[in-house]
This record gives sequence, C-alpha cells and structure tokens, in this order.
Amino acid sequence: MSTSTSMPAGGVRARLTRTRLSVGDFCRTDLGRQVLMGCAGSLLVTAGSFGVGDVPRNETTLQTMHLTWLYFGHGKTLSSLVFWLGVALMVISWVQVGRTLRADPSADRPTRALGWASLAQSAPLMIAVPLYSRDVYAYLAQGALLRDGFNPYSDGPVVRPGPLLDSMAQVWATTTAPYGPAFMSLTRLVTTVTGDQAIVGVLVMRVVLIPGLLLTLWALPRLARHFGTDPAMAIWVIALNPLLLIHLVGGPHVELLMMGVLIAGITLVVQRRHVAGVSVLALAASIKITAGVAIPFVLWIWLAHIREDRHTRARSEGDPPGIRPADVAGVLAWIVGLSALIFGVLTLLVGHGFGWLLGLTWAAKIINWLTIPTAMAHLTTLVSSPFVSLPLLPVLEVARSIGSIVLSLTLIGLWVWFRRSERDAVKGMAWAMLAVLLLEPSTLPWYYTWALVIAAVFTIDRRGLVAIVAFTVFLLQVFGPSDDIFMYEITDVIVAIALSALAGWSLVRRDPLRIRRLTRGRATDSADQAS
Repeated sequence: MSTSTSMPAGGVRARLTRTRLSVGDFCRTDLGRQVLMGCAGSLLVTAGSFGVGDVPRNETTLQTMHLTWLYFGHGKTLSSLVFWLGVALMVISWVQVGRTLRADPSADRPTRALGWASLAQSAPLMIAVPLYSRDVYAYLAQGALLRDGFNPYSDGPVVRPGPLLDSMAQVWATTTAPYGPAFMSLTRLVTTVTGDQAIVGVLVMRVVLIPGLLLTLWALPRLARHFGTDPAMAIWVIALNPLLLIHLVGGPHVELLMMGVLIAGITLVVQRRHVAGVSVLALAASIKITAGVAIPFVLWIWLAHIREDRHTRARSEGDPPGIRPADVAGVLAWIVGLSALIFGVLTLLVGHGFGWLLGLTWAAKIINWLTIPTAMAHLTTLVSSPFVSLPLLPVLEVARSIGSIVLSLTLIGLWVWFRRSERDAVKGMAWAMLAVLLLEPSTLPWYYTWALVIAAVFTIDRRGLVAIVAFTVFLLQVFGPSDDIFMYEITDVIVAIALSALAGWSLVRRDPLRIRRLTRGRATDSADQAS
C-alpha cells in the first residue's frame, strides 16, 4: 500500500523538478532574460495601476488597505512613473524578443515557452486596477440590469443606481448595451455571483475573459503551422504584444474573449471541422457582432475543401472535378442555418430580442481620429476654418455616413476578391476586420486586436513588423491609463511618434541611437555590427 501511494508522489516530484530545471534553463537564455524583463514590466504596470488606473468610485476598500495616498499628489506622480516604467519595460522586452526570433531562423522555436511567457506577463495584470477605460464597470452595470429584470437593450444603467453605475464612465450611463446575447449572459452570471461589489466583479470578469487568451494560444500555433508560417512569431505578434496584455487583460475588455473564440473558430474551419467552426464563429459573433464579419468567408474555405476532395477523387475514381451549384447552396444553408440557430437560441435565452442593434449606434459618441471618416471630418473643419466656420458634428455625421457606404462596398469587394483558396479567405477576414476599423464611426486602441490576431498567422515582412511595433507603441501613448486622450495634444503626439519610430527601428537594428558607441567607444560599436 505504501509503495503504491509513494510512487505517484515521487513521479509528481520528479516532474516538478524537471519543470523547474527547464524553466531555469530557459530563463538563463537571452530569450528568457528578455521575457523576464517583460514580467518585471507587468508587475510595475500593476503596481502603478493603483494610482493611475480607473479606481471604483464610492468604494472604501482601498481606504481600508491604506492605499488612497497612491492616487493623490506625490503618490499619484510616483504611481505614474512606476506605471510608465513598466510599460517601457514591456515594450523593450517585446521588441527584443521579436528581434531575437527574427535573428534565429532555426526550426527549434520556443513556441510553448512563449505561450507560457504570455500567461506569466498576464498574471499580475489580473489584479490590476482597470486601465485605460472604465468599460468593465459598464459590463457589470449592464449585467446587473439583466440580473434584476431590466432590459439592457432598452434601459441604460442609470435606471439602476448603485456602485456599479457610479464607477462606470457616465457618458454611457443612459446608453443601451451593444453586446451580443452570449456576453450579456456572462455579465449576468458574474453579477449574480458578485452582486454590486465593483472590485470583486472586476476580478471575476477577468477570470471569465481570460479563456480568450488561452484559446488564442491554442489556435494560433495550429493555424500558423497549417499555413506554413512560424508559430513562434505568431505568438509574439499578438500574445506577447503589450497593447493586448495591458488593454485586454489590464483593461479588461470583451475583445479578449471575442478574439480567442474568433481565432479558434477559424482554426476549426481550416482543419475541415466545418460545422464546429461555424458554430464557434457564431458564438464569437454573439459575444460581439464584429466577429460576424469573418463568417461569410467560411463559404470559400468550405468550397475549397470540397474542390480539393473532388480533385483527389477525380484522379482515383474518375469523378468530374469542380464545384456545382448544389455545393454552393448546401454550404450556404449550413453556414446561415447554424449561425442563425446558435444566435437565435442565445437570443431566446436572454429574452430581449435584437435590441443590441440599437446599442451599436451609441458608438458615435466616441470621437478620435483613428478612423478615416473622423480624421477627414477634422481635416475638413481645419482646412475650411480660414474661410468658413464649420461645426464638427454636422461634418462628422456626413463623413461617417459616407464611411458606412464605403465600408459596405469594401466588405463586399473583399469577400468576392479573396475567394480563390482557404489561405485567401483567411487573409480576406483580416483585411475585412481592418476595413471595419478604418471606416466605422469610431475605433479604440484595443479594437485593433480583431485584425491583428488573424494577420499574425501569416508571414509578415520586415516593413509590416516594424509598422505593427510602431503603431502598437503609438497607441499605448496617445491614450492614458486613467481613460485620458492625448491625441489632440500636439506635443504628446510628436513625442509618441518619435518613441514609436524608435521602437520600430529597434526591431530591425540593435541600438539604433548608437548609445553603446557613445558609452563604450567606436571599437565596441564596430564589434557589435560585425557580430
């Protein structure tokens, strides 16, 4: 008896020992040390969030913990320094890891280790004060409406006063929920468990959303291998990206869950598990409707698989190759039927119909120049100002209407253009997501993960990677951790552009500012270039 029980314990101890050794070996490599820098940055971001994050209002927990000094006076200044130092370390770590991966084309890539590194950097952010946005409090307030018998698709959180309403951004207090029935069901479940406790609600909401990151780490390597690209680089582009980690985990935001379900559905479809894949994509759309942009492209993937199978049979059995009208009709029926069934069942479970469509219109309240229509409206009013005074809002309304028409035509054109193969169709999904980001009425930094998670599975050239790094770093700077916007402060924008360019340059050239040359002399710099 004693032998049978001691052997499993010994096996567990041996496995833990091997794990510690493998982790230790990894941490002693250049890549491991770079990852550890990102973990240190994540810890600093979390520590700084207690002074610069969006703390819940009318909540005494931080007072009880004697931490209120962190978000006033010198304490807030110190917190800000700690936060931005953490952001800088996470960016430097990300750039260094990317440079190391690009410099080592060997087949032995540490994909699994990079996945664990993403989780390690996410772990501290799970307890951070919400960063860059108060959206998580709005999720909870809308979930509490549904829990208490209100209709979040027709009633704003203002009809139910309390700590959750107090903590959310008040601009959304009277607006209705824009989220699909699956996500609203999750928010109702969270608030049923946590009540009106804002802090506990935020922590549980992160637990509910983090499966999105786990699904991403599961799906991305498989999809990258399917298309013959580097899974380690795919993980680096999205799952170690500080924009994703800070905004989606530290935020937190619904995009984290939607992103994971979306890429998992695409992976299943490409693996020829069409019914399961369409079902998962429909689930992603019921979390946030934007994921539905990917569903029409499934038609081309499914038909491509039928074409491949028919060509194979034609060589062996003499069957006529090609796609028949019945194939198109059958696949369309499956895609439309499954999507409608899943979305319909979830809508019935929530019990409030399609009211989320009205909630989508409230996005017009967000004004920044990250979208082409808004940028054009700003440019129009600026150029015309010496001659005529044009109010921004009427010009913006016209520009956004034009943008919506262009977006509709663009999505149709992309769907028709990217139809030749499954690779084409998945690329079309990424381009369609980018079109939505550029042409919809409003866009926020974390929205870019929609397109980036799909684009990450393809080989991105040198210029594309530099652009991704630069734009990521730019977005981290022009918005503030306390829900501030610096996009209209010319000094802040110039500084952000300069630091973003430096980050992008650093990806392809070590020490672009030649600091080592200044501190160690010309000989050292020459040796570095030679190596």
